[in-house]
Amino acid sequence: MLWAQEKKNVLIFLVDDLGYFDISHHDADFYETPNIDQLAQEGVDFTNAYVAHPRCLPSRYALQTGRYPARAGIPAKNENTIKGKKFYDNEKTIGQAFKDQGYHTYFAGKWHLGHEEDEWPHNKGYDINVAGCAAGAPQSYFYPYNVPKNPKKIGKGHGKIIGLDEGEEGEYLTDRLTDETIKFLNTDHDGKPFFAVLSHYGVHTPFQAKKKDIKKYKTKLEGMTFEGPEYTKQDGTMKMHQNNPVYGAMVASVDESLGRIVKTLKAKGMYENTIIVFTSDHGGLSNRGLNSNRDLATSNLPLRAGKGHTYEGGTKVPLIFGGAKISKHGVVHQVTTNTDLYPTLLDLCGLNLYPTEHLDGISIKNNIKKGKSEDRTIFWHSPKARPNSTGDIHVTVARDGDFKMMYFYKEERYELYNLKTDPYETKNIYNANDPKSKQMAQMITSWIAETKASI
Repeated sequence: MLWAQEKKNVLIFLVDDLGYFDISHHDADFYETPNIDQLAQEGVDFTNAYVAHPRCLPSRYALQTGRYPARAGIPAKNENTIKGKKFYDNEKTIGQAFKDQGYHTYFAGKWHLGHEEDEWPHNKGYDINVAGCAAGAPQSYFYPYNVPKNPKKIGKGHGKIIGLDEGEEGEYLTDRLTDETIKFLNTDHDGKPFFAVLSHYGVHTPFQAKKKDIKKYKTKLEGMTFEGPEYTKQDGTMKMHQNNPVYGAMVASVDESLGRIVKTLKAKGMYENTIIVFTSDHGGLSNRGLNSNRDLATSNLPLRAGKGHTYEGGTKVPLIFGGAKISKHGVVHQVTTNTDLYPTLLDLCGLNLYPTEHLDGISIKNNIKKGKSEDRTIFWHSPKARPNSTGDIHVTVARDGDFKMMYFYKEERYELYNLKTDPYETKNIYNANDPKSKQMAQMITSWIAETKASI
């Protein structure tokens, strides 16, 4: 038991579809997130945190493996793709890496990787799996979770959630996953430290929340005014205001969940020995195709675009390290992506890294502890566009230091932005004859070849 107390615990609190500006600590006026805010105020808040892809499944693959999803042919198949599979054979997930080094491992909620059970959490390094399966969203946020409220949608959607067949009529999914995780935290873990992932389905569609929370945000909305139109024609159709009361209520539910988790850890005396990682799988749902009338969740402004897009609104996410004190610096500006969580968390826990596994992730432990930033290069590849659903198109992207180049390869055109002087991507400075433009275009070409990214 002494060894377990000496080793830090880890809890990743992953929210689905939550934008960088969807928390009040990041100046959201409409949403109220006191528990998330407190975690950020007492911990480390990252200003340049990204995900490796602006959609759910590829982003989650990156977090679990420390690899760019393009390497595995996700979301578009390449020569590395194993038929019917998402993972390579014997690919070591972050959960397996912690388990191999003596941790009690746990996963709850949205997994969304693999259609067959052999690729689900309990076969990918997690001792306990609660509802981790192929499903990408619930049919209903209220029990029974696999029965949609609209009878016309029976048999449609993201597949069934496996493992939550028993429940109480009307219980809310976010609350249920929180309850299950608290049960895990209250066990003795066989004297081991724990590595846990609470991966909420919220705040993904369908837009459903508890009545009391919806009422609160409807009332709040009545006292607010907004300037400018509700939508604008940019990157498809883009929502301009944060004014969806049901979405606001869903954000409140995940904030409440975090508060309950923190309260439990403190009550058990584990809070100061547990690294809590709060983050999202990509930006908020703010854009749709020009011919679509789907409901949108939020606005990511002043960031450009949102879910599905490789502009900043789609890939920049909240990332907060709380709980265990790991740095005297409350804000870290280091550019990081979710492939880095795998090696960084191992490093912070004093464990062995697996560089041949987390190929595209680096440990930023020293950047966190010293509060210093270093230039680096990161990439994105989005080969399966959804021009009607979210308004995005095929693109490969590189960020090198402050410069970000986007190669829209189907249209054979480039965009280049200096994020230091133009963080909201308003001025395309690409010039085919400019040395920086040439250099970054070559970087993209070389990276596509090296990863065998599908074009």
